[in-house]
Amino acid sequence: MHRILLIDDDEQLGPPLATYFQRFELELVQALRPSQGLALLEGPGQGGFDAAILDVMLPEMDGFELCRSIRRSSDIPLIMLTARGEVMDRVVGLELGADDYLPKPFEPRELVARLQTVLRRMKAPAPNDAQDGKGVQVVLAFDGLRIDPARRSVLCLGREVELTGTEFDLLHLLAREAGRVLCRDDILNQLRGHEAELYTRAVDIVVSRLRKKLEPLDAIKTLRNAGYTLALRPVPT
Repeated sequence: MHRILLIDDDEQLGPPLATYFQRFELELVQALRPSQGLALLEGPGQGGFDAAILDVMLPEMDGFELCRSIRRSSDIPLIMLTARGEVMDRVVGLELGADDYLPKPFEPRELVARLQTVLRRMKAPAPNDAQDGKGVQVVLAFDGLRIDPARRSVLCLGREVELTGTEFDLLHLLAREAGRVLCRDDILNQLRGHEAELYTRAVDIVVSRLRKKLEPLDAIKTLRNAGYTLALRPVPT
């Protein structure tokens, strides 16, 4: 059973949501304050949690600052809840490292679907992954970049780079399709496993985050009105 942390100061939200989550083998734990949620995540293995849901409007600090704080030390999947559903809220959340967003009020089933998607992306091998004779996913190596799908780790110029789940999936997708230009719709269709509001600006935001983390390596090339491609030469592993 996956453990999910909900950081939301609405005391009436957690109990019924936890009951609903049990139908999908999800255990929900609620923290009413950001400090409480951060303390729970500081334990070994992210406190035993597999994903976290953050409300934007919180005491002590807002959800954006909380997201930034979590991302300093963890790549746990994050879904943000925003009461307004405004585009700027989504942009800021994604820029800070959130994996998905959902406007309030929301349908519990949609929240579960989005959680299942980010959890599945974290564990399941991509459909086009190359594997060796023993079924182990093959490491993808390029000039200055090494991607290990099995460990979900990335080495850039010899240093390990911490990526969020969405960042890793996007980079891994570009690496698997090296030499091919992928448009935003192609990327969104492969990264999202449920019928959600597709937000093309989200791809640009994740690419921007990736570029910063991979500096000084110029790994991702933009082709105007076409899409993105990995701009590195493959090398033997």
